[in-house]
Amino acid sequence: MKVKVYGFNHSPWVQAVLLALHDQNIEHVVYQIPSLKIFNKWGIYMPVVSIDKNPAEIESTKILQKLGYNAITENELRAIRGTWQGVFHRTNNPLKFFFAWAHDVDAKSNSFRRSKNNFLLSFSTFYMFVLINLIKFRSKNKDPKNFGDQYLFWESELNKSESPFLDGDNPGTRDLLLFGIIQCHASLPVPPLEALQNDVRLAEVRNWISKMQARFKDYVYLHSGEHFVPFVTKTNRTSFLQRCVFYFGMAIMFIGFPFSLALVFWCMRKVPR
Repeated sequence: MKVKVYGFNHSPWVQAVLLALHDQNIEHVVYQIPSLKIFNKWGIYMPVVSIDKNPAEIESTKILQKLGYNAITENELRAIRGTWQGVFHRTNNPLKFFFAWAHDVDAKSNSFRRSKNNFLLSFSTFYMFVLINLIKFRSKNKDPKNFGDQYLFWESELNKSESPFLDGDNPGTRDLLLFGIIQCHASLPVPPLEALQNDVRLAEVRNWISKMQARFKDYVYLHSGEHFVPFVTKTNRTSFLQRCVFYFGMAIMFIGFPFSLALVFWCMRKVPR
């Protein structure tokens, strides 16, 4: 099985797919920049995954099923998505937002391709920054009284489980999706991360995170490794030069703001409904 993945590792749904591929040791290539075909069809939407040159799939739960994982119920998926509360805080500090992306740019391709990818990645970053702020403005979502509440369902599920993971002796769909969201929260620390670390009600969730981190200690996109035991140092380090290429791209996005914003709105129209 050969897999191509388009997506950035700050997305929880991209993370779920990459975690699955890593756990099963499936050969795969990650593209942080969409091909022209993908861009024309879906814009910046991610993940987009092609398995053995078959038609691309964009729904992470369906991708996981194609990789051999079980389906989950709508209620379980709703509970997974419920743990994403707090994601809008990612853009509270624009400099930290761009800094976090800069430190996870392409560090693997050859020098020319790496520079091209990191320059173009600046548009994806700009898109996400605008998208999050636009949703914040339109929805006027209020924070819950306690971000730890969104994990109580999974604390209960883990308490009932007789296995180390939610889905048994090995991580399953629920484990991968939930851990993917935790990677998102940890990639740019937001209030839910503090709740996960300190809420006394979430002892089993923290125990489960420790088991997941031990299993994925060699996973290069493990953002949570800096925040939970056993502590794991990220190996996907980017060079100062490549971060500068990314920042130069960001400067171009703001210099050409009217054009950049128009392209963002065009991409938003491509998002599957």
